[in-house]
Amino acid sequence: MAASDTERAQQQIDEIEALSSIYGDDWCVVDENEKIYCIKISDSLDQPKWTLCLQVILPPGYPTAEPPIYQLNAPWLRGQDYTELANSLEEIYLQNLGESILYLWVEKIREVLVEKAQSSDPEPDIKKTTEEVDEDDGDDFLLDYQPIQEDEIKMLNYMTSESQEDEELPPIHHGNPVTDRRSTFQAHLAPVVTTRQVKRVLEKLYENKKIASATHNIYGYRIYCEDKQTFLQDCEDDGETAAGGRLLHLMQILNVHNVLVVVSRWYGGILLGPDRFKHINNCARNVLVE
Repeated sequence: MAASDTERAQQQIDEIEALSSIYGDDWCVVDENEKIYCIKISDSLDQPKWTLCLQVILPPGYPTAEPPIYQLNAPWLRGQDYTELANSLEEIYLQNLGESILYLWVEKIREVLVEKAQSSDPEPDIKKTTEEVDEDDGDDFLLDYQPIQEDEIKMLNYMTSESQEDEELPPIHHGNPVTDRRSTFQAHLAPVVTTRQVKRVLEKLYENKKIASATHNIYGYRIYCEDKQTFLQDCEDDGETAAGGRLLHLMQILNVHNVLVVVSRWYGGILLGPDRFKHINNCARNVLVE
């Protein structure tokens, strides 16, 4: 007999409780209502070289009738590496149809990371680290972590063809700041229909010294291309690993079109752990709803 919705919901609750007790701080609830979770996985607990974030959405039919929707986030994960890992996860799902598989997925990913650490692969070259590195001197923190705005703007320059006429700067709305343990988060939103407008809004925001001095300026945008009936979308973590992907994910779930959302975070010297993602998404959601 097929599992009822109630049974499936209970299986999901049981699995989530188990995973959160197994993985502790590495397990993070992005959005309880939408059943979005993120697990940080690394090759070793002491001195991790390779780290990856697995983000999952549990659809109503999981585990008996539907697989989890997932995203793998790591700066070094590209091309062949991504395909091979994704194929391994699909295989595990097919071998365990109807079962709860998140634990198997996490351990498979960890296995791959351990192999990478033991093989001759050079360590990932990550120029900017996330704030979750214990720092004692909160006040000096801003100096070490300047956003690499010029590179981002150059990148957007490259994306937008120079032949386009300069488009007018869209209006920018600023959300209410949220402060938790001396860290402050604030979202900014602008309607955009081209990547050039995205670039203009970012440049305008960075003219503001306060925003330019934020520890991270995380952003995501989604532009609907009427002619191709597809979305042009991208995101930027700005050193807060996986935050851009989560922000874009939230925008996809809320099905927003033609909008750029930037969330600035000023770090106050106290680590927030997974709560920082909750604040980033809440700020973004509030400014989108407004």
